[in-house]
Amino acid sequence: MTGRDRAAATRVTTAPTDQLSLRRTNLSRVLVHLRDHGPRPRATIATGTGLHKATVSSLVDELLTRRLVREIGLQRSGSAGRPGRVLALDGATVGALGVEINVDYLGVHGIDLAGRPVIERRTAFDAAGSGPDAAVDRLAEAIREALRDMRRRDAPAAGVVVAVPGLIDVERGVVVLAPNLGWRQLPLADRLGAALPPDLPVAVDNDANLAALAEYTYGVAAGTDDLVYLTGEVGVGGGMIVGGRLLRGAEGFSGEVGHLPVDPAGRRCGCGRTGCWETKVGLAELVRLITPDQPHTHQVRDPEERLREISRRLEAGDPAAEAAVAQVGRWLGLGGAILVNLVNPRAIVLGGYFATLADRLLPTAQRELDRLAVAGPAARCRFVASNLGFTAAARGAAGVVVDRVLADPTTVGTAPTAAARGPSAVTG
Repeated sequence: MTGRDRAAATRVTTAPTDQLSLRRTNLSRVLVHLRDHGPRPRATIATGTGLHKATVSSLVDELLTRRLVREIGLQRSGSAGRPGRVLALDGATVGALGVEINVDYLGVHGIDLAGRPVIERRTAFDAAGSGPDAAVDRLAEAIREALRDMRRRDAPAAGVVVAVPGLIDVERGVVVLAPNLGWRQLPLADRLGAALPPDLPVAVDNDANLAALAEYTYGVAAGTDDLVYLTGEVGVGGGMIVGGRLLRGAEGFSGEVGHLPVDPAGRRCGCGRTGCWETKVGLAELVRLITPDQPHTHQVRDPEERLREISRRLEAGDPAAEAAVAQVGRWLGLGGAILVNLVNPRAIVLGGYFATLADRLLPTAQRELDRLAVAGPAARCRFVASNLGFTAAARGAAGVVVDRVLADPTTVGTAPTAAARGPSAVTG
């Protein structure tokens, strides 16, 4: 079983307790099979899913009606017999919207059911300085605008998932604590639900967890069953895939690696504690090290411009910039060694600004990890730079919406009549 197959297995968990739920499960099996294995005729789908041919035919008819699959041609499986019609995952008329709100920007990423991009944008926004109420209003406005754009592109969103840097009660959609945003006990899903179309499912999750799912699905470490994703923003968060599953912990609060206490004599963190890892490797610390004569807080305005300035200094051989990046690299390796000792990942994927400066950070960080990890180089864990840029969390969020549609295809499109489905539609 591939990593992607395991991911699908962990997300598509509908329990067949009656005929309707069994049918939903079988519809999901067909869609996931086409997603993972590509276009194929009904007979091949039946073989691959273990379903009866008559069942597959009925399921495919419904999926065609719901416009989730389409016929793309004929395929002959030999010199004799009728050719079979080849089916492919379609879903061009079903959209999924992922949104990320962070300290200084809003990002949206809209895709269709097959993962094809529909919209993508990232805009500057001082979420930390605006306060929760104004930030939620701006977030709702950005979502409404994205929904209109997706409808204009004939891919209305089947749901929206919002990525937030902080501790999230996923079941209730509550931001328990987002220290860099200044949010506590914010019922974000309910607040957004009141400002958005009433039939639109809205969920909230941790940004690093969602980015880890994106990396696991189609990033540089896709299919790696044991990986850690690190956000490199003003704050630092982590998402962990262990044994092909997202590690959430007992209350869903795992992955707050940026608040590992690594230096009791260090600086005060935005969370109120002292010496957190993100005070050593966050973008704000890198900026402080390079420009110590300027006033600083734990926030960074216009991080992309800051990164361009840092890159220019590095290219010019600026000693202060080179020393600062080397110091951040050493602390990055130290924290990475802690993670290796804890969960033994095969890869630590660096996102955000870490990826932008990867060619400078990775050599130092890797040497430090190999030196400090108990297993040393035998742990065989490598730092790798993400190629998803600052959109990883929003991509992962959109992917969660897709997975939910794949888990229950009856939530979208128009259902065929019972007569059209036929009596064999729910058999295995």
